[in-house]
Amino acid sequence: MKTTNLGYPRIGRKRELKKALEQYWSGNTTIDPLLDTAKTIRKENWLLQKEQGIDLIPSNDFSLYDQVLDLTTTLGCIPERYEALVNTPSFSSYDLYFAMARGIQKDGIDITAMEMTKWFDTNYHYIVPEFTKDQVFKVSADKIINEYKEALSLDIKTKPVLIGPVSFLLLGKEKEGGFHRIDLLERLLPAYENILQQLSDVDAEYVQFDEPYLALNLTEKEQRAIHQTYANFVSKFPDLKITVANYFDCFGANIDTALALPVHTLHLDLVRCPLQLDDILESNKLNSYTHLSLGVVDGRNIWKNNFEESLKLIQKAVDHLGSDRILIAPSCSLLHSPCDLDLETKEENLSAEIKQWLAFAKQKLGEVATLKALANKENLSDSLEKLRKNSEVHAYKKTAGLIHNQKVKQRVSSLTPKDDQRKSPFPVRQKIQKEALGLPLFPTTTIGSFPQTKEVRSWRANFKKGNLSAEEYNTLLEKETQETIEFQERTGLDVLVHGEFERNDMVEYFGEQLDGFAFTSFGWVQSYGSRCVKPPIIYGDVSREAPMTVKWSAFAQSLTEKPVKGMLTGPVTILQWSFVRNDQPRSETCTQIALAIRDEVVDLEKAGLKVIQIDEPAIREGLPLRKEDWNTYLDWAIKAFRISASGVKDETQIHTHMCYSEFNDIISNIADMDADVITIECSRSQMELLDVFATFKYPNEIGPGVYDIHSPRVPERAEMVALIEKAAKQIPTEQLWINPDCGLKTRHWPETREALIEMVAAARECREKNMVLA
Repeated sequence: MKTTNLGYPRIGRKRELKKALEQYWSGNTTIDPLLDTAKTIRKENWLLQKEQGIDLIPSNDFSLYDQVLDLTTTLGCIPERYEALVNTPSFSSYDLYFAMARGIQKDGIDITAMEMTKWFDTNYHYIVPEFTKDQVFKVSADKIINEYKEALSLDIKTKPVLIGPVSFLLLGKEKEGGFHRIDLLERLLPAYENILQQLSDVDAEYVQFDEPYLALNLTEKEQRAIHQTYANFVSKFPDLKITVANYFDCFGANIDTALALPVHTLHLDLVRCPLQLDDILESNKLNSYTHLSLGVVDGRNIWKNNFEESLKLIQKAVDHLGSDRILIAPSCSLLHSPCDLDLETKEENLSAEIKQWLAFAKQKLGEVATLKALANKENLSDSLEKLRKNSEVHAYKKTAGLIHNQKVKQRVSSLTPKDDQRKSPFPVRQKIQKEALGLPLFPTTTIGSFPQTKEVRSWRANFKKGNLSAEEYNTLLEKETQETIEFQERTGLDVLVHGEFERNDMVEYFGEQLDGFAFTSFGWVQSYGSRCVKPPIIYGDVSREAPMTVKWSAFAQSLTEKPVKGMLTGPVTILQWSFVRNDQPRSETCTQIALAIRDEVVDLEKAGLKVIQIDEPAIREGLPLRKEDWNTYLDWAIKAFRISASGVKDETQIHTHMCYSEFNDIISNIADMDADVITIECSRSQMELLDVFATFKYPNEIGPGVYDIHSPRVPERAEMVALIEKAAKQIPTEQLWINPDCGLKTRHWPETREALIEMVAAARECREKNMVLA
């Protein structure tokens, strides 16, 4: 029996990669310090996994930005618009790489970034590959080979990790009609074979292919493509021990395809889908030589593994296959876990009572090694002591008074159907709101946050350290808020925001003020590129004891005659972007959060806020991977949003925001949310995401983002005018709002000012054109 790991966090224990990336992007350092930091993180990761007892340690799981982008560049899938960079000697391969991720506006070159979307049902974002009908693949496998050799120099023979060919194609998009991207497989496979040959040449023994699409609904053609791919690889590279890894769910209807693969190892996610082990073992369809990698340690959450339950699964597999054909592993890459619980030394942030229930990436490696020792009956005295302590922790958790609040449970059980319904239907509300707000055609707004400068972040840090008094801190925030309101008024925005300078993260900020939440000091996980988030931990029943946002929203509204939006994060997003308790259904936890947000919405209305935004960017990412499971989730998720939004009068306008979502197959559910205004990301897709809203005849108002805030480039007015006009061809003008794609928290003030001035000018130009045409 061996231990294996699918991937490890690449940000560094204290976000060293983030800091190095941002120094490089800002021009404060050259590429060399960034590469040195990356090398140090890789070395630390490999040595840690070796020390923790992992037998098969991954390589090529590290990335400077995103693993899908890495493979895109490895395979030479460079969109045509980047040719100017490819053919200009003054631009390096790193300039090209980061331009594909972030866009570029430099030396007369102005190129938009590639599209970015969510990695399955996680909060990680990947860069979407773009394919043409005549796509050419040109391999440059230096990164894969160099990192393999780098680990070898440390006396660690790693298992290189690649996204499988079929999943890679399905993760992308066709950029022209007349073909389906899976049709490119025949062109793609020689490129993969080139990589496998290079790995064979350096004596690699194991290779891991991630095929997470095996957890989705695949067509027969796609299932055949997977079988043909690995039959081909095994026949051409018989000495390579190939692992095909599926995660985030069961194989489902793809199980026969998976079991027929002639590969060395199949990896199973037994956290999300423990019942599939019985299906596999009892089917007798597994090849006699195929090993099973049992993903029994949760790679997605932070709760300590239940050794007794995991050992039952391991023993069952051993009884059928023998211990020599079993590997023990996390359920998926530990990319989605914080790095190290040992860093959490502040009792005031994370109590010892809660900390005893947790395990981060480093600790999960230890759990994998302990499970192997227990299953193999190795180091029995030490292993059995660990098992005893583990059992005690789980027994105590079931009855801990810290977790359960009967008052909250009673409020959930007392909900009635009218609690998730607005007083009047949207057409009635729309008329009342137009009269109350007096907004022009193409009203302009932003999504909520404004740049959080170093100064703003330093104020918050110094306040927490006690270096600033509450009075001093509030005075600074008031000044920043007032300046932001004045800027928005000067710029001519129609609906303003207060800027959110008092907030750290859009979920953490609320969790800090809700009962049932705990927090970490270093529990960071990567969202995309240098963007890291520190999800709260929902350990118990959730409730709101006092208003959370009213003070700053009301202060901002007192500074202007224009409407200011109250800004809230919705219940589904708070759920999705937290580490959620695993001792009750997620739907129950979400409803508890919805009631807390409902109380806040009502208090904002009482404080004079006429527009309230309840952000739900995570609605779509919460969808189960298989469509047959969607309705159950959507029923409770949409209901939770409506509970949060339905306690106000008709004249109060409820907005919501969603980003990086494909809405085609859930558009009716989005309409069922019944938000008065929805704002969505649209600029990177050049308004493609708007097509479904037009076809569906979306009944409420909509703000398709007209510029990409995830890129530092400032779009020209004409570019935004073109996008607005494109949107107006699909959506009635009286339903259209004009706004950026997302919040401006991560941007800098100079580019923000310039972009918003141009955005307002673009809206006014379209307004005037519309009046002339009318």
